[in-house]
Amino acid sequence: MKILVINCGSSSLKYQLIDMSDESVICSGICDRIGNPASSSISYKAKGEKCKIEVPFPTHTEAFLKLVELMTTGDTAVIADKSEIDAIGHRIVQGAEFFKHSELVNEAVIQKIDEISPLAPVHNPAHVQGLRCAEQIFGDVPNVVVFDTTFHQTMPPKAYMFGIPYEYYEKYHIRRYGAHGTSHKYVAGIASELMGRKDLKIVTCHLGNGSSISAVKNGKCIDTSMGLTPLGGVTMGTRTGDLDPSVVCEISKITGLAGNDLSNYLNKQCGFLGMTKGFSSDKRDLELAVADPDDPHNELSTIASDVYDYQIKKYIGAYAAAMGGLDCVVFTGGIGENDINVRKDACEDMEFLGIKIDLEKNNRKARGEILDLSVPGSRCKVYVIPTNEELAIARETQELVLGGK
Repeated sequence: MKILVINCGSSSLKYQLIDMSDESVICSGICDRIGNPASSSISYKAKGEKCKIEVPFPTHTEAFLKLVELMTTGDTAVIADKSEIDAIGHRIVQGAEFFKHSELVNEAVIQKIDEISPLAPVHNPAHVQGLRCAEQIFGDVPNVVVFDTTFHQTMPPKAYMFGIPYEYYEKYHIRRYGAHGTSHKYVAGIASELMGRKDLKIVTCHLGNGSSISAVKNGKCIDTSMGLTPLGGVTMGTRTGDLDPSVVCEISKITGLAGNDLSNYLNKQCGFLGMTKGFSSDKRDLELAVADPDDPHNELSTIASDVYDYQIKKYIGAYAAAMGGLDCVVFTGGIGENDINVRKDACEDMEFLGIKIDLEKNNRKARGEILDLSVPGSRCKVYVIPTNEELAIARETQELVLGGK
């Protein structure tokens, strides 16, 4: 069975074609700057070769068509015809309370994803475009939607409710939903396999340009750091993370921004980028500046990095309290897998929770492999587990498609 995994953004289309017989990636890449034909392009990797082609993509439809062309024709071909694709799995950011599981796509599902777009205004409309394009180009091939939010649906009300009038929850579905659920579920599952147990208390740290942390008890999420949208939780590349609401009011007064403009500002101009006065939103740049005392960005990069590491440590401690103990901490995502300083600082002075890592082991980047950072005999295991959201989506897709036959 061959499954095409799609992640549509507002101006991008990430993809992987996976052969489920051995779960190998046949081809992968990204269509970028969709909607800006003068600078749009497709990156394509297959058979050990990479290429990038400048192609005008006015809409996602043209991006899909180019992807199919590369997969099926010329030197880049990996399948004889698009009919070899047995199913398409779509990553969807927001499913709210309407989708507690992955779903086979029909018109009602698409309309509901569109209807809840106000809860994810940047992401869900793009996902709907991707679903429409897939139906148009691939015809009757089954489509499956896999939601970032479904893994977090097991949270109890005490974890997802906000201290606001209850009717806002009843009428407008305002509550904590979380994100990165596919990743949290995947790495928690791998940790459980490594430890040979399911009755575990695990904190999963998905750390990248967008970061979230989850408490996973006995395989189920009981709390997570992101809130109504991916803006909540720890400070990120360009997102604020959690804020006193009064800060938002003050920023609105200072800037004159409101509504969607204010939301865009908090999502795209804050975080590391804002804290370093526009230096960078990339944690790798901050780390280089921190390591060089003479770098003009050293001081602010150090502050931003310290804030980030400190917040991660606080979440680990808080979730250990929420679960009544801690058996395992997992680091994943671009930062979690590669930033040795983040892992070191987040685990420092945490022996009271049983966390003690081997600093020599920690001085390695994951590079696609699982790392056990724990000192022998530690009560709490600490792993670096590379995430694979595309494979997780493909597995969900296969299960639903085969289950429906």
